This record gives sequence, structure tokens and C-alpha cells, in this order.
Amino acid sequence: MQPPARSALAQAQRSAVHMELRDSYMLDDPAFLAWQQGERFNLADRASWWGGWHSAVQAATERGVAVRRVRIVSEPQHDYVRYEHDLTAGNVAAGEQVRWLPRRKATGLLVPVADFWVFDNELLLLHHFTGDGQLAEDGREYLADPQLAKLYGEAFEAGWQRAVPHAEYQLG
Repeated sequence: MQPPARSALAQAQRSAVHMELRDSYMLDDPAFLAWQQGERFNLADRASWWGGWHSAVQAATERGVAVRRVRIVSEPQHDYVRYEHDLTAGNVAAGEQVRWLPRRKATGLLVPVADFWVFDNELLLLHHFTGDGQLAEDGREYLADPQLAKLYGEAFEAGWQRAVPHAEYQLG
């Protein structure tokens, strides 16, 4: 399998944008299962949640890379989206900007069929998931195609413009 997004993020110089299109991922994730049982994220206890992804985002933003994410979600929200919403405070603390786009407000946007990252408007990373939300065995696909990266970047920007900043997005 290709390396995860944080490998490309470590090389990014200007921007890293990510669009998520699914309402759930890896429903057998132990952290998600614990959340369903009432365990909650404690932002004050950084040691309990800060990990490799947060360090990678912080390092990127400290060197001037704009790291942004849009999550297109159905409403009412799936429990997994509620879980992600709880965890997003960690992303924001690391320097990532996150917005939420209700699926009904995405009408008219042309968005790709797979979650993706675009790094520096040049490198595209597609994430291919199975029907039950698991990352497929060959689930990471890097494409060094500036024209395709531009198209995906435009889809991201269109979604970003309509999306609600994390601090303002209300769960229903």
C-alpha cells in the first residue's frame, strides 16, 4: 500500500487540502466503539490524543502550509460524523482548518467519487474505501498529475466556499 497522507504532507510547501465524502469509516475502530460507549475526547489532556497526524499537521502549518479539510455530511448526522465532530478540536489545535458541508447544500457541486488530498496543487492522493468503510487493500493512490490535481482542487474550493467553519457547525 502507498504511504499515508502525512508522508506527502511532510513534503508539501504551500497547501494541503482534503475532502471527505463518506458518512462513516471503519465502524469497528476501537476508538469509535469507545466513543459510542460514552468515552469522550479531553482536549485538556493533550497526551491522551496527540499523535503522529497532529504532529505532521503542526509541522506543516509552522512552515507555512495551509492545511484545510471539508467534510460533506448527511443530516441528520451518522454517529460516526458526530464522533469526528468531537475529535475535530484536535485537528484545529494542530493548525488544520476544518469545515462541514451538509450534503443538501452541496447540490450543484461536482465532486469526485472518492475522498482525496491535493498537495501544492500538483500531487493528488485518492483514498479508496470498501462498501463498509474500510480502507481498501490498495486504498491509497498517488497521482502526480497537475491537471487532475487542479480539477480536484477546484472541487475542494467550491465545497470550501459553501461549507460551515467547524466552530459554527451545529450537530442536529
